[in-house]
Amino acid sequence: MNSSSMTHKAFGKVAVLFGGKSAEREVSLKSGAAVLRALQASGVDAHAFDPAEQDLHQLKEQGFLLAFIALHGRFGEDGTVQGALELMNIPYTGSGVMASALAMDKWRTKMIWRAAGLPIPDFKLIKADSDLDAIVDQLGLPLFVKPANEGSSVGISKVKTRAELRPAYELAARHDPLVIAEQFIGGGEYTAAMLGEQALPVIKIEPATEFYDYEAKYFRDDTRYLLPCGLSTAQEREMQELAKQGFAVVGGSGWGRVDFLMDENGKPYLLELNTSPGMTDHSLVPMAARHAGIPFEQLVLRVLEMAHVG
Repeated sequence: MNSSSMTHKAFGKVAVLFGGKSAEREVSLKSGAAVLRALQASGVDAHAFDPAEQDLHQLKEQGFLLAFIALHGRFGEDGTVQGALELMNIPYTGSGVMASALAMDKWRTKMIWRAAGLPIPDFKLIKADSDLDAIVDQLGLPLFVKPANEGSSVGISKVKTRAELRPAYELAARHDPLVIAEQFIGGGEYTAAMLGEQALPVIKIEPATEFYDYEAKYFRDDTRYLLPCGLSTAQEREMQELAKQGFAVVGGSGWGRVDFLMDENGKPYLLELNTSPGMTDHSLVPMAARHAGIPFEQLVLRVLEMAHVG
């Protein structure tokens, strides 16, 4: 055994939390499996733990000292698991309870970013009795409709006509009672990953589908990821700085990913914040880390080293 493996044993018994009960369970299973393999290959005493199959209190009973959270969506990324782990005094990866809960709620994240003076697309909360024509008049067409508390583009629609807005709302409302209509910004999609205080290289996302939907994120092979992203050095630095600000203002810590839209004039807009990003073979944080010279196993170890203590 080499010295680094011995050092990694010092983490103690580590639970990789993945699977869970959210709409993103399938993606979480892939992320968690990749993280588990990487930790074990690095000599960490890591074990799989699926909260959908075992009660969380068994983490304490089974002697786990650290938790790597590879859960996505509700009951994993929204502060609930984070709070349970804090009650059990088990340090965990990623953001704390408040930042996790806030970032999961796109509506409240947008309000905080707006209050902090950060650039965001215009948006409007939609309810069953909302004046849909007034929403279109405010935001224009096309626009996006999405549930406030789902990730991975679950329940999202691109609305091109007034007639499409009601069914788009009804689809989103099946996933969450809070539904947002959001202004369309059409100059490109980008993402900037956070690793501690460092913003990793920006990636430009070019989906072959109409927008970067669930299928494009996880299953299609014709989505293009541009690294380098094609922006000027100054533009990329501006986006990285906005990512740092957007992450910090909601209290993010450890690691995360801030997604952006850019308009036709080159102005970036913060779109949303992910505090438990995907770690699959299609995922963006490992891609950005590789470009920065950080291989997957090292990335996973660095995230674990920054484990949050409540």
